[in-house]
Amino acid sequence: MPASITTELVWSEIEKQLFAVLSYVTPKAEARSAGIVYIVRDRKLYIRASTDSWKAKHIRLNPRVALNVTIPKRIPFMPWIKIPAATIAVNGAARVIAAKDADPGVIRALMRAMPNHSELVAQISIIEVEPTGHFATYGVGVPLLAMRDPKTARGRAPVA
Repeated sequence: MPASITTELVWSEIEKQLFAVLSYVTPKAEARSAGIVYIVRDRKLYIRASTDSWKAKHIRLNPRVALNVTIPKRIPFMPWIKIPAATIAVNGAARVIAAKDADPGVIRALMRAMPNHSELVAQISIIEVEPTGHFATYGVGVPLLAMRDPKTARGRAPVA
């Protein structure tokens, strides 16, 4: 029986994390992915990218993306035991926003504690990802031992 998860639980897990893998497609239809740091606002994910980066260029041409959020798993007091991460996978629609046009609160949150970030803001864009469809999860909302059984560890929840 699949994991019984809710949309709220998945969004809660996404908001607790800050790292994900963003996948996109090049104009030659080649798959690419990049590790990213993100923030969440109003159920959208925001990512900082250099304006002239391949990531921003490719997403401008094809806004369909996939996102995979990893959730580290550990056994308390036994950190030497390796446990696979839980995951949340979702498709989304992305758009690249010039930093000057982005919400100042989003810019501040993405820049975190970087000093003198005003110079850097001129060189970046913000990628906004709006998840679509369903979240596909593994190991979310289940006990650690349940992750051994794929049927039990898998879950699915609507994005909205």
